[in-house]
Amino acid sequence: MRQTRLPRSNPPGVRRTPETRALRWAIAAMAGACLVACGGGGDGGGGDDGGPPQVPTLAQRQAAATSTAQSSSNACAPIRPFYWEIGDRTGTLASGSLTSAGSATTYAHDTVMAIASASKWLYGAYVAELRGGALTDSDVQFLTFRSGYTSFSACLPSQSVDECVAFRTNGVHTPSRDGLFSYGGGHMEKHASLVGLGALRNAGLADEIRARLGSDVVLGYSQPQLAGGVYTTADDYARFLRKLLDGSLQMGALLGTHAVCTNPATCAQARNTPVPASESWHYALGHWVEDDPVVGDGAFSSAGAFGFYPWIDASRQWYGIVARKQMSSDDEDLDDSLGEGYRSVQCGRLIRKAWVTGVPG
Repeated sequence: MRQTRLPRSNPPGVRRTPETRALRWAIAAMAGACLVACGGGGDGGGGDDGGPPQVPTLAQRQAAATSTAQSSSNACAPIRPFYWEIGDRTGTLASGSLTSAGSATTYAHDTVMAIASASKWLYGAYVAELRGGALTDSDVQFLTFRSGYTSFSACLPSQSVDECVAFRTNGVHTPSRDGLFSYGGGHMEKHASLVGLGALRNAGLADEIRARLGSDVVLGYSQPQLAGGVYTTADDYARFLRKLLDGSLQMGALLGTHAVCTNPATCAQARNTPVPASESWHYALGHWVEDDPVVGDGAFSSAGAFGFYPWIDASRQWYGIVARKQMSSDDEDLDDSLGEGYRSVQCGRLIRKAWVTGVPG
């Protein structure tokens, strides 16, 4: 690109001062900017010549994500078998099923499985629909796990929501924990009772949630636990995520809002978190914001203890799922630990990065 030059000598009667030198540089900068903005001096390319990086093609994204998911040397290798999928608001763009040597188990897009804490995002979206997108302060406190209902243990499959709240210590409120983030199922269970779901059992609860999220999102409850009782398929959860992306559900506009800090090691307002202490995420309305300063990319997600991991990227352009069901030592504790979910996060974030950049990870 041809440079714009100013005379080296001063015009007659003009003395060179710091002010005149600054003015000369400002004029030169504006002239150079005009060459670029007006179409001169370049071919519109990017990347190696200092311009913006090239956007990966769909084929490059598909190849990078597939290679990453199939890798035998990254975080995806030890979690096999699993199914993975990436798409946008219009549908699935890439997917695959990975098997494990010596195992006959295969997960596919239509495999029905318990999703544990991935249920939380569904309930958060239900409440957003119930309120027409205008959540009350109380809703926000319950959905960001700061309500003080921190003594939840479990529900029995035959119970109603109200009966679960009354079971053991599930409905115990601890005033000293009001306003403190504490990950667990008690917040949503109590909230569901307060908004009129108390008499519902598994089938009725599923019908009510689907009435708000859409009858095309097929799901059921194995126990009347809003924070961890759903079973569904990757297909159906993907339909839900696409509704967030296309704005047909209120939660799409609420992603990441009202987020609170969650790591007790770095935040005085947090009591307990299932995320490893080495990472600091935020928690929004029934979903995580993966914004750790070191490894986070700002994705929104809701990993479950059995390994089901749904996400939407920070740009709100793509969604993804890692679907698997792996029993672990946290099997009985669906709400207080990510369990196998964190292992799926480690794989899923690699697939997500590969998709966004077009470079295998």
